[in-house]
Amino acid sequence: MHSLRNTIIASAALALALPAQAQTIDTAQARFQPPSVIQYLRPQDKRGINVFETPKVAGAAYNGFAVQWGAAFVQGFQGLDHENDADVVLVGGVNRNQLISVGNGFNNASANMYLHAQLAPGIRVQLTSYLSTRHHNETWVKDGFLQIDASPINLPIFNKIMEYTTLKIGHFQVNYGDFQFRRTDAGQALYNPFTENTLMDAFTTEIGTEAVVQANGLFGVVALTNGEIRGNIKDPAKRSPAIMLKGGFDRQLSEALRVRLSASYRTQESAISNTLYSGDRAGSNYFFVGENTAATESANFTSGRVNPGFGDALTAFVINPFVKFNGLEFFGMYELAKGRGQETGTPLVAPPEREVTQMMAELVYRFGAGEKFYVGGRYNTVAGQIGQNPTTGATNFNYFTPGPTFLATEPTVLRTALSAGWFITPSLLLKGEYMNQTYEDFIRSDIRSGLKINGFTIQAVTAF
Repeated sequence: MHSLRNTIIASAALALALPAQAQTIDTAQARFQPPSVIQYLRPQDKRGINVFETPKVAGAAYNGFAVQWGAAFVQGFQGLDHENDADVVLVGGVNRNQLISVGNGFNNASANMYLHAQLAPGIRVQLTSYLSTRHHNETWVKDGFLQIDASPINLPIFNKIMEYTTLKIGHFQVNYGDFQFRRTDAGQALYNPFTENTLMDAFTTEIGTEAVVQANGLFGVVALTNGEIRGNIKDPAKRSPAIMLKGGFDRQLSEALRVRLSASYRTQESAISNTLYSGDRAGSNYFFVGENTAATESANFTSGRVNPGFGDALTAFVINPFVKFNGLEFFGMYELAKGRGQETGTPLVAPPEREVTQMMAELVYRFGAGEKFYVGGRYNTVAGQIGQNPTTGATNFNYFTPGPTFLATEPTVLRTALSAGWFITPSLLLKGEYMNQTYEDFIRSDIRSGLKINGFTIQAVTAF
């Protein structure tokens, strides 16, 4: 009897001790987190995971003008292979459809640098630079903008408005869709539980202004930008602004359950270079896969991705559900984009509009003290119309020449991936992934005919 009683008491004590032990481990991990002196700022470390629009919580006290530096680095090891069954197509005596030979090894690292300045209560400036990426080995500026979360004019009506409103002015990452908050951005690969981004990667930076309103779990976004990755005032007849709308809800329904649903819409009538799906100046994290023997690391920096080629007119719509129950989280995407390539000729002739559809689903389970471990799976597919040059037979999603015919089928790209990760500290992540990518219904004169990519990648990431 005493033995049974002692066993029950010991079991109860152990059960009560487990949360305390986990909290102790969390506290030990928390001491590695860098302090923040900047208000309304998404942390660059593990605390920034599953943070979407900037919360309307200051996060730091205002103690006068302050400056904070940050950085992010990713080093990858790649063990990917590829094969295809495309016909031999000789160009200058070289088969343009012969895949480049790839092996196992380290890729060049990517690095970001962040500068934040607190100018006044609720008013800050952010500058992000790419120190080195696959596409640009030299330093490039990603963004620079002013963010306002508190009224600089002390009037009750303005103060009330700014309790719910965030204004962003300058050159910034456009708020289209929710995956942009999870994707790898050059050296910042800590938010992404996988190695690569989506097949059709919606990401760009543009000049303009954005307003975000958040209240009681509901949010709305309105943005007006120049619609291109850089400023330019030439050829005004070929340019028009881009308009973006976004709305949804994001609520913690219980201690265990969080639900978010958003819908984003973007439209632009014309542009010299619309870069919504080609604005990543860093590049793919799968090096050289699907490329021919003439490929170089920087010139062919989008290996494995799909660019729909909507460089001119574009209308895009995406829905993103997100559900997190304890350590299990689901993130989804349904995206429909319609547009066309550049006008060419004299007089100018516009190529026909095309449609491309993307679907993606991620399931990630985070576990351990402070959710420092995770495993996950991703399913991602893109299908759409590809133009075919009636003279040469060449095909491309990114097709600009007017008057192509369309392939009878809609070529499809499918990627699946399994991933696992370990947050050694909140600023240090080790992750690995196994992926498989296939291409279907591409004609045999296309290098992507029967293309298959598979293998593993390992990445070490630090961000602070």
